[in-house]
Amino acid sequence: MKIIEGNIVDVVKREIFKGRIFFENNISKIERIEYVNDTNFILPGFIDAHLHIESTMLTPVEYSKIALKHGVIAAITDPHEIANVCGIDGINYMIDNAKKTPMKIYFGAPSCVPATPFENNGAIISAKEIEALFKSKKCFQLSEMMNFPGVINDDKDVWEKIKVAKKYNRKIDGHAPLLSGEGLKKYIEAGISTDHETTKLDEALEKIKDGMKIILRNSSASRDFLHLISLIETHPNKTMMCTDDCHPDDLEKGYINEMVKTAIEKGYNVFDVISIASKNAKDHYGTETGLLQLYDPADFIVIDNFKNFNIKKVFVNGIEQLNEDPIKKQNPKNEIINNFHQNKIFLNDVRFPSKNKKINAIRIIEDSIITKKEKYQIKENVEYFESETEDDILKIVIVNRYKKAKPTVGFVNGFNLKKGAIGSSVAHDSHNIVVIGVSDKEICKAISSIQESKGGLVAVNGNETHLLPLPIGGIMSDKSCEEVSRQYKSLNNIAKEMGCKIHAPFMTLSFMSLLVIPEIKIGDMGLFDVNKFSFINVYDE
Repeated sequence: MKIIEGNIVDVVKREIFKGRIFFENNISKIERIEYVNDTNFILPGFIDAHLHIESTMLTPVEYSKIALKHGVIAAITDPHEIANVCGIDGINYMIDNAKKTPMKIYFGAPSCVPATPFENNGAIISAKEIEALFKSKKCFQLSEMMNFPGVINDDKDVWEKIKVAKKYNRKIDGHAPLLSGEGLKKYIEAGISTDHETTKLDEALEKIKDGMKIILRNSSASRDFLHLISLIETHPNKTMMCTDDCHPDDLEKGYINEMVKTAIEKGYNVFDVISIASKNAKDHYGTETGLLQLYDPADFIVIDNFKNFNIKKVFVNGIEQLNEDPIKKQNPKNEIINNFHQNKIFLNDVRFPSKNKKINAIRIIEDSIITKKEKYQIKENVEYFESETEDDILKIVIVNRYKKAKPTVGFVNGFNLKKGAIGSSVAHDSHNIVVIGVSDKEICKAISSIQESKGGLVAVNGNETHLLPLPIGGIMSDKSCEEVSRQYKSLNNIAKEMGCKIHAPFMTLSFMSLLVIPEIKIGDMGLFDVNKFSFINVYDE
């Protein structure tokens, strides 16, 4: 029998008391005592209520190692990134890899593979495949329904997936950026219960009023948490916490624990904050995670105090994770799975006739994945337009990585590159190749580098090429978080040396092709107006 004592934080009864916990895999006894030798606080482990593990660029095993260090003992994850590349084989890869870690990882069935019919990806997952995933109990909920226009406009395939989820009594996660009014009501009435894409307080309040729960997000590209933090006080039972998409350098620095620490520092109620980071997700999704109640799984963390919030111990099913390192004992090896066609691109393929015309460009908004449409008049009297660094207009190219096809060419504002090019095969959600750059020559060089390695992030500056290989699906590394983070930081620094001023250039780049987030994006089939849900011409005609 194992015993631990300290200040026990009971979020169910909303009290903190000096006590002693007796446990093996489960808690067998909780004893109140007058004095404890240890001044530490014992509280439930945290749950990330929505993320894509693939976005960390780590395998589930490597992700779990860093997550556990930050006190995150469970995650609700949507494997639609790898599913868009490798289909059901990709989902099975993630599930099998996750079995090698003690972390409690709950996979959802991806609802949008492909995310839209307006781009090419590597697989299709229909209602039939989703039903098989539910039947086999491999997946526990229907993951974010990104095709909200399909729900509202009664798309047959979309509604078939919703019906399957209801048949098996599974939760349905949402994805409804800026959706409001009658469209929002119909979306929620379909049975969709959560949203993590909310960026504004009035938007959140409308969704809560109509019956939704809001998952507060703090990701590498979308730092919405502080904009919505007041919901902790006004609607503590209607909120959860998540990261959605978090790159390894940010993950190293902090996770859900940093969101909790920040909220407590700002004076929000300790029980509300910790419940939002643990209990609310357990209650909503039905996870088999403990809340420091009698007979619960022995899942808990130990911190020094609420001010410093240093995590000293982490237990999952009664096994201490930070010292014993059960993952290391297994020494799991990462298999390689991929789907990559090397579509050779030449200079002529990415050239853009200037015609001295006005063009539609994508304007990024820092710390957000929402973009705006920007009109720009080409000033240079040249036959082919490459970029205009003074006005921060750069060429963006999307290359289909699943079959031979001509690349799509557009323009973007907000990256501030003054030279070179950066590129990625992490390009939500279909994960084609996306590159931005100052010159066509460097853009082509970046594309070739990614193709030769069958996936990766790259920075090109003249004759210099710097690459972070991502051999697993072209979106994940087979290395540790520390190694991937080191290479990723190096690439970010190189991008910034080339003039880029935004916090996370590669994460932001990866969302330029996400055709389900307003206002304007670009995919391998063309420039796309998300509000109209249709293609538009790069020339402003």
